[in-house]
Amino acid sequence: MKSFYINRRSFVATSALSMVGCTAMGKTELAERLTVTPSGTEGPFYPDKLPLDTDNDLLIVNHKITPAVGQITHLSGRVLTVNGSPLSNAVVEIWQVDNTGIYLHSKEPKVEQKDSNFQSYGRFLTNNKGEYYFRTIKPVPYGTRIFRTPHIHVKVNRKGKNLLTTQMYVKGEKLNHKDRLYNKIKSQKQKDNVTRAYRAIPGSKLNELAVNFDIVIGHTPQDI
Repeated sequence: MKSFYINRRSFVATSALSMVGCTAMGKTELAERLTVTPSGTEGPFYPDKLPLDTDNDLLIVNHKITPAVGQITHLSGRVLTVNGSPLSNAVVEIWQVDNTGIYLHSKEPKVEQKDSNFQSYGRFLTNNKGEYYFRTIKPVPYGTRIFRTPHIHVKVNRKGKNLLTTQMYVKGEKLNHKDRLYNKIKSQKQKDNVTRAYRAIPGSKLNELAVNFDIVIGHTPQDI
């Protein structure tokens, strides 16, 4: 199992980076951030058998040296209630295809060709500010049996209760308009909430990206 201490160091550094664009946030942007995140289907490829390593670093499996193939992406954000309160001790789960579009699932047609160095699934417990962090890869399209634009599946649980299952998409991705599930989101504010910008990290020698995704749960604190 990879060191939680190392992951926490990465979490603190990346959280500080993600806050750079938040300090000058205006009232309109704040209202947008509190738009309830729309739910989305879990899909058929939530791992039917979780990997032995389920931490928040999807690029390194256990103590392997070789990292996964793909553009390194630092995904961070907060889990908030609809009134803006941070939600601590919430389990955020993510799962996605590897760099060639293959899920970790026994019914994935090409599962035997999957990148064995990509964890495919991870989870993180939010802190007292509702913050979470993952190191993963930028998603790619999926198209074995049905076409899907690049996306990351996200689920939020707390105290054994599933609060939200959704999907996060790539802002500016030309394939978004062809995706049936993406276009089922009719509210533009909700669509904007799950369509996030992947930004280059200045000075990164590995061409790393950072993406911020604040998840707004449509519940009041007493309901959770």
